Amino acid sequence: MPTKAEQRERTRVAILEIAARRFAEHGYAGVALEDVVAEAGLTRGALYHHFGSKSGLFRAVVEHAQREVAHAVEVAASGVEAPLESFLAGCRAFLDASLAPEVRRILLVDGPAVLGWDDWREGDLDTSVRLLDEGVAELAEAGVIGGERLGTVTTMISGALNEVAIANATAADAAGEIDAAIDTLARLLSGLSPKRAP
Repeated sequence: MPTKAEQRERTRVAILEIAARRFAEHGYAGVALEDVVAEAGLTRGALYHHFGSKSGLFRAVVEHAQREVAHAVEVAASGVEAPLESFLAGCRAFLDASLAPEVRRILLVDGPAVLGWDDWREGDLDTSVRLLDEGVAELAEAGVIGGERLGTVTTMISGALNEVAIANATAADAAGEIDAAIDTLARLLSGLSPKRAP
């Protein structure tokens, strides 16, 4: 028999799953808490106990999605040994994950608008941008790129990946567009290789 703590966690996860699907399908403004609790077979009080409010629930959904995307990036990057290929595999995993409606709409469209840029960015810095920082530092350590202004490199790549993710959400050939984006990123990074003496 599950403990009370296990039951609470199961309830929390069930609410998150239902809310994530509804926020992805209808957007933040189009979701009523009454519909979430009705589908979960819970009371509104149970939802408030776990999340406090609709915005608290949405924040939890965003944080969960950010962690899931970061995990996909880590798994993809860890499966490749060469630093550049590992970095590009992680970037591709981010873009592939962004094709899922819940990632695009929740993380890239509603997330910044509902939470506010600063709060959304804080979560992004703790997950995707942290991994990008680590990857860019590894590229510099391996001599793939120079070691100057690595923070700027990370910021530019992060912005570019987010924009590609948003643009490709409705593309007819999203997979082809991701291939093109990764190829372009590889060529851009080659331009950052350290200058060698003639």
